[in-house]
Amino acid sequence: MSDYANNIRSFIAENFLFRADAEIADDQSLLDSGVMDSTGVLELIAYLESTYGIRVADEEIIPDNLDSISKVTAYLTSKKIAA
Repeated sequence: MSDYANNIRSFIAENFLFRADAEIADDQSLLDSGVMDSTGVLELIAYLESTYGIRVADEEIIPDNLDSISKVTAYLTSKKIAA
């Protein structure tokens, strides 16, 4: 697992998983599973922007980019490569 994925997983666990034994699969939908809601997505975006120095454009706030650990990791990787 990449450093991006590990960091994103840690952020989600610390901020959204309220049971010590809770786990989330890399491809599990964060929205459909109830891990995050729309406010959580905004918190995730703020984390990505402040931690990785990227800018998430309004049109990029879609499930294809932000709905699972693997999708967020792929999105972040593509943003860092483009920078």
